[in-house]
Amino acid sequence: MKRIKAACICQTLHFMLKEDVGHDYAVNLVKQEVAHYKEGLDRNHTQYKIVEETAQPDGSILLKVIKQYNSSPVGDYLD
Repeated sequence: MKRIKAACICQTLHFMLKEDVGHDYAVNLVKQEVAHYKEGLDRNHTQYKIVEETAQPDGSILLKVIKQYNSSPVGDYLD
């Protein structure tokens, strides 16, 4: 029999600008979307670690995150 001792997933998320709105407004929407994503992780009690958050020249945001996979223990992945 096997059991999962620790599991995490590494993701690179690109929060892109909407094309049908003004640039400044689109940048604000992206910032709100990133904040909402982080709040959702906290609200769902998902353990996570943001490895890198990079604003791109066009105003979009790249977010590299290691997060808990389902409800598996994270072991030392987030240390």
